[in-house]
Amino acid sequence: MKNITLEAKVIEKTEAHEVLSRFRDETYKVATAIIEDETGKIKLTLWNDQISMVKVNDKIKLERGYVSAFRGELQLNVGKNGVLTVV
Repeated sequence: MKNITLEAKVIEKTEAHEVLSRFRDETYKVATAIIEDETGKIKLTLWNDQISMVKVNDKIKLERGYVSAFRGELQLNVGKNGVLTVV
């Protein structure tokens, strides 16, 4: 699914860890937040600056996000065209 817009509450967030890029010799920080709205819960992947921007109990708004499967589980992603804000 593409072009997803939603508002949700952050109910959990993992510690950040580093991953190595498959395409460049660079490392990135990644963490996972569990967000919840009236329809349910889903994992949201957070990269680099997004990690410190989002805290547990924050209400966030995601615009132009997308859903993908990672290790057999659906995840919400901001992507390069998406916008994540704390409201």
